Amino acid sequence: MRVLILTASYGSGHNEAARSLAAGFLARGAVVTVVDHFRELVHPVFERASRRLYTALLRRTPLVWGAAYALGDWLPSDSPLAFGMTRLGTRRLGALLDTHAPDAVVSVHATPAAAMATLAAEGRRLPPHTTVVTDFVAHSQWIARGLDRYCVAADEVGHEFIARGIPRERVVVTGVPLRPEFAAALDPAAARRRLGIGAGMPVVLAMAGSQGGVGRLPDVARALGRLPRPVQGLVVAGRDAALADRLRHLTAGTRTRVLGYVEDVRVLMAAADLLVTKAGGMTLAEAMAAELPMLLYGSLPGQERRNERFASRAGVALAARSPRELGRLLQRA
Repeated sequence: MRVLILTASYGSGHNEAARSLAAGFLARGAVVTVVDHFRELVHPVFERASRRLYTALLRRTPLVWGAAYALGDWLPSDSPLAFGMTRLGTRRLGALLDTHAPDAVVSVHATPAAAMATLAAEGRRLPPHTTVVTDFVAHSQWIARGLDRYCVAADEVGHEFIARGIPRERVVVTGVPLRPEFAAALDPAAARRRLGIGAGMPVVLAMAGSQGGVGRLPDVARALGRLPRPVQGLVVAGRDAALADRLRHLTAGTRTRVLGYVEDVRVLMAAADLLVTKAGGMTLAEAMAAELPMLLYGSLPGQERRNERFASRAGVALAARSPRELGRLLQRA
């Protein structure tokens, strides 16, 4: 069996889901090809420029991104107001399908799913096509004509897709694809020993995605330093070296340890008693699999705020919107 997985490098969650799916297919003997839609099917310059613009919006004007996300939910994925975005990469995607002749196509980002729908609308015969939704929310840009299956994160998300007109038989609740290490429980004491953490105090883990500067980790570092009882803080700055330096300055002389980019997040989650994070879809899914309580803070307008709403309603997380509320909830946790 030949499987084509289409992803995009806007945030780390889509690529992480693609890697997890690829590993699962490979373990079952499939031949897997993973393609970054924007980098390989549109143009690498377009991919770099648009990714920088996306990151800049999140860092500097998150409300603009939130407004764009809300507007996108009012528009169908093939709307003329999308200014041809659904056609981006379709020519090369068609050629890729001819060359690789996959038996199945899996999308983990909305744009390649829409591009596949565009090819279908042109009358092209396509292999079975599944889209894997990596957030805990239904959004119009994930919905494209001709999709055979929607794999969603939770029952509530499935109900939202059905309410938006997707036939019930095409919606499957699978959860978000995760790395194999999240399938098994880890011993917290062993994880703490591996990290060089003593057993005598609670451990609070703070993260904000692979690009830590998009979150509000300095607020978390300050709040940890003000707690009246001793805690071991682990603050993950991701790939943002400048943020890591700032956090080390803020936490100097405290029990909080600042880390850079970490591959083995599963060990950190096993060692922790509480996770403070913004509500990225992949992080939520990993923490839920690890059965780690969450305090959500710094979630960005758009999909993260809607993920946050899901987690709060599901009872798996508390949410704080201000530094004062963050400190109060940390004391209660």
